Amino acid sequence: MKKSAFALTRRAAAVALLAAPFLLAHAADFPSKPIKFIVPYSPGGTTDLVARTVGQKVSEKLGQPVLIDNRGGAGGNIGMDAVAKAAPDGYTIGFGAISTNALNPHIYKSMAFDPRKDFTAISLLGMSTIVLEVPASSAIRTVPDLIAAAKKNPGLPYATAGTGTSMNLAGVMFAQMTGTELTHVAYKGSGPAITDMLGNTIGVMFDNLPASLPHIQAGKLRALAVAGGTRSPSLPDVPTMAEAGLKGYALEPWFGVYGPAKVPAPIVKALNEAFVEALAMPDVKAKLQQAGFSPRGSTAQELSTLTDTEYKRLGDVARKAGMTAD
Repeated sequence: MKKSAFALTRRAAAVALLAAPFLLAHAADFPSKPIKFIVPYSPGGTTDLVARTVGQKVSEKLGQPVLIDNRGGAGGNIGMDAVAKAAPDGYTIGFGAISTNALNPHIYKSMAFDPRKDFTAISLLGMSTIVLEVPASSAIRTVPDLIAAAKKNPGLPYATAGTGTSMNLAGVMFAQMTGTELTHVAYKGSGPAITDMLGNTIGVMFDNLPASLPHIQAGKLRALAVAGGTRSPSLPDVPTMAEAGLKGYALEPWFGVYGPAKVPAPIVKALNEAFVEALAMPDVKAKLQQAGFSPRGSTAQELSTLTDTEYKRLGDVARKAGMTAD
């Protein structure tokens, strides 16, 4: 068995050495075909909106289609695993997040990839706002109302877009800081969870604001608070968690573009420039900000550093909270 494993390792190394000159030789022609942009969540959520809005501009900049490929499941792990296993030629990239690239490795019992080794950072995409909400018909109108209801009904369920997401973390933090017991109900994306909220199948949700904002504005959902350190410009009358009584509560999810490990530097540069330029376009900024997302590009190194820093920070948070997922 040892000899066989050694032979496989040598063979893989040989393939990598042979592939490197090929990739570098074709970097100057990049891109010469469509780029697949894997979004590891179901359609209808924040990531889908941002990917499609920014992807269209990147397509125009690079002269090739950017094809959005939604692959939801396992808190984003399924989609990002597909990115990690793709050829490092720039034609498969992924929409990583604070959850997939920093939190999930600490809470899932089994991970098919290591976010510190299996990806090439390309650019930050920006930050989102998490909103705590209830159906408009709910008797719960404020954060103190929710705390009282949770204490009266231990195990009160709350919905999120999935296990291991930043929304899941927001719920865990809320329960810890309020001394309540909540039951997490994980959906495969914001869309299905919002559908159940609108149908009063479930009564509380932590969601990324862009997905829920239209329903809040239409008066179908009631926002109780936002999880960031400051109020959202999209919901100026909605307090932060800290303002609602949970001092010290602050969580701001971030998102970024990643490729598989060992994408050649010229290709990373081309992708980075296209995404940074797209995120800075006035019409893109206006559309995403209106939806509750704060677009922001970065250098590849800045995203890499953020990933490493958040990986360590959220590892401590997850262990303290006892967060686990199958």
